[in-house]
This record gives sequence, structure tokens and C-alpha cells, in this order.
Amino acid sequence: MALQWVILAYIVAVEAAVAILLTLPSPKPLRSRIVSLVSLTLQPLLFIVPFDAFQLLDIYWKNEHRLMCTGEVCTAAERDRYEKSIYKAQRNGILCVAGCLLYWCIYRICKYH
Repeated sequence: MALQWVILAYIVAVEAAVAILLTLPSPKPLRSRIVSLVSLTLQPLLFIVPFDAFQLLDIYWKNEHRLMCTGEVCTAAERDRYEKSIYKAQRNGILCVAGCLLYWCIYRICKYH
């Protein structure tokens, strides 16, 4: 896994933890402090949206320029490598979409409170 995908996976995990923390029931003073702290970090964390968009464009470009391995000329190892790259691209695409979706959810939760 390349460094950008590791970073993105950690960011998505932190976003999921923050979303869970914001939706857990808690006393009013504690909730207001948590929401204000998260609201302060939302603007610097907005970089996730263009970063995800760039990564999705990279996935699309690699998909368009990937060598197709569907015929009988491919060996079993080449076919396995092709399928593995497809699965990795799908996983990374889901990771990008999850990052944007979780950021939007956190933004809306903070806006609501």
C-alpha cells in the first residue's frame, strides 16, 4: 500500500471515530466542548476533499491505461496480478468516497449542534 493510501486510511479511521464520538449521548456541557473542538479542526481538515478528488482521478487514469488481461494469452500469474490491481483500485475508490462522506457527516453534525 502506497503512503498516500495509508495516510488516507488513517484519516478515514479518525473521521469515523470523531463521527461516532459526536453521535454518542453525552451531557450538554461536554457535547458543546466536543463540538466546538471539532468545529475548529474542520477547516484545516478540508484538504481531504481535494486530496480524495485527486486520488480518484489517479484511479480513473490508471484504470483507463491499464493493460487488459482477459484473453488466453495471459498467464495465470498475469491474470492474478490484473485482478489484484482491480480489487485494490476498488478498495481505494471506496476509501476516497468514505473520506468525503465522513467529512460531510461531521460537518453537518457540527452545524446541527
